[in-house]
Amino acid sequence: MRVAVFTGSSFGRSEQYTKACVALAEHLVAQDVGIVYGGAHVGLMGTLADAALRAGGDVVGVIPDTLVQAEIAHGGLTELHVVDSMHERKAKMAAAADAFVALPGGLGTLEELFEIWTWQQLGLHRKPVAVLNTGGFWDPLLDALDRMTAAGFVKPENRASLLVVDEPDGLLDAYASWQAPVGDKWSPSPATDERR
Repeated sequence: MRVAVFTGSSFGRSEQYTKACVALAEHLVAQDVGIVYGGAHVGLMGTLADAALRAGGDVVGVIPDTLVQAEIAHGGLTELHVVDSMHERKAKMAAAADAFVALPGGLGTLEELFEIWTWQQLGLHRKPVAVLNTGGFWDPLLDALDRMTAAGFVKPENRASLLVVDEPDGLLDAYASWQAPVGDKWSPSPATDERR
C-alpha cells in the first residue's frame, strides 16, 4: 500500500505540525506503508520524507522539472519522478497511491486536496481521502464544508466521504473502515433523490 501525502513546503508557525508530520511518517513505515509525495526537500514535505527514510521506509517523490531547476528536489528518495507540469505531477501521484491525506499546508496543499477529492466525487477513483487535523488546523475548512453542504452545494454523502483524523496513528484505521460514496456527482442523492 502507498499513501499520497499533501503538505506544506513551509514549516508553519507551530512545532506541532512538524511533530505530527514525523509521527505520521514513522507510523506509516512501521505498518509497511509506502509514501508518495511532492518530491521536495523543503518544509514539512522534506520533514516527511526524511523521517520516513530514517525509519527505513519507501518514499516516492513526484516533482515538476521547474522545481528541480529551483533546486528544491529531494536527493535521497527511493524514487524521484521528474515530470513536465503540476498537472502531470498530481496525476502521477494519484495513480501511484491507494489513499490520500492532507497535512497542514498552504494553497498548494488545498489545491491538491480538493482536486483529488473532486475526482472521487466524480467517480474517477474510489480511494479514501483524509485530512490530518493537527491542533484543529482544518476546523475552519470543515466548518465551511458543512455550510456548503447545508446550503445544498455538496451532497451529504460526499461531505461524509472526507475522513478527518486527529492523530497520525488513527489514519490507517480510518481508511480500513471507509466506504466509497454510492454513485457519483450526477447520480441521484440517497439523501435528497435530486441531481445537483
